[in-house]
Amino acid sequence: MDDIEWSKLGFGYYPTDYNIRCYYKDGQWSDLEVSGDPDISIHMAATCLHYGQEAFEGLKAFRGKDGRVRLFRVDENAKRLRRSCEGIMMAPLSEERFIEAVKLLVRKNIDYVPPRESGASLYIRPLIIGTSPQVGVKPGSEFMMVMFACPVGPYFEDGFMPTPMAIMRGYDRAAPLGTGTIKVGGNYAASLKSGSIAHSKGYSAVIYLDAKEKEYIDECGPANFFGIKGNKYITPKSGSILPSITNKSLMQIAKDLGLEVEQRPVHVYELADFDEAGACGTAAVITPILRIDDLDEEKSYIISKDGNAGPISTKLYETLQRIQYGDLEDKHGWVTIVDPE
Repeated sequence: MDDIEWSKLGFGYYPTDYNIRCYYKDGQWSDLEVSGDPDISIHMAATCLHYGQEAFEGLKAFRGKDGRVRLFRVDENAKRLRRSCEGIMMAPLSEERFIEAVKLLVRKNIDYVPPRESGASLYIRPLIIGTSPQVGVKPGSEFMMVMFACPVGPYFEDGFMPTPMAIMRGYDRAAPLGTGTIKVGGNYAASLKSGSIAHSKGYSAVIYLDAKEKEYIDECGPANFFGIKGNKYITPKSGSILPSITNKSLMQIAKDLGLEVEQRPVHVYELADFDEAGACGTAAVITPILRIDDLDEEKSYIISKDGNAGPISTKLYETLQRIQYGDLEDKHGWVTIVDPE
């Protein structure tokens, strides 16, 4: 690990030593297995390849100044993966088994958890896929869970700096009553084309509007949206938004800081009234928004007047990070410490 420049890491795949696996067959999950092989072998007719039976999660491990490694709200990731599996009719992994697997993975790769001063962390990616070989459109009966980890830096190159985002009405991330509320790969596949177009135009992400009326903010491609108006933390409520664990945490922190929290439909024209706005999620934590350009209406909403992150977004970001790294009291029981083997 001496050759890793922790502070220069981007958000990409970096190999570590071990991954964790288990298999569902004949109505039950197998014991956890530790593997050093980065490859998996599945049948060419597996349901994950043909009918999208695939769900995943993302969470992080942080090394504090005291050298101890902490997981942040791992129980919430366990619950969300269970909901995702149930949503596309895969056998869910128990929350206890999920947490056991995460702890085992971190212990096996604990030397890859970056030091506190680097600003980097260990990203953990659990994945469950349908492996039954079949051609008919129906749920599979066999599944595989694989979980790997890699050290990562900031999701966006500029880190905690305001960045421009775009509204593109010609694309939807997820349909009402579809899979938008669960974490499955199809939602992200649907965002790839619009995201690539936005990136080519200089935007960091697309802000999607609701698929039915095209009037209300849904979420960003890789994250939830929030806005600050006076003393209010406002985040959209919709039947097609993935519930972000980071957003859930920020709502609680906002209340702790004395802000009023509103989770409700947010009309696109309300963007003109926000003092601050940001995208939030596990990967980026908070990405402040510089401006939002509505490419269809040729209208621009300037969020950051001076090009810097706003004071409330900054306070929220710093508070959440300090909890994750163990620098601030964990009043809500969000942190799980993982000690070496």
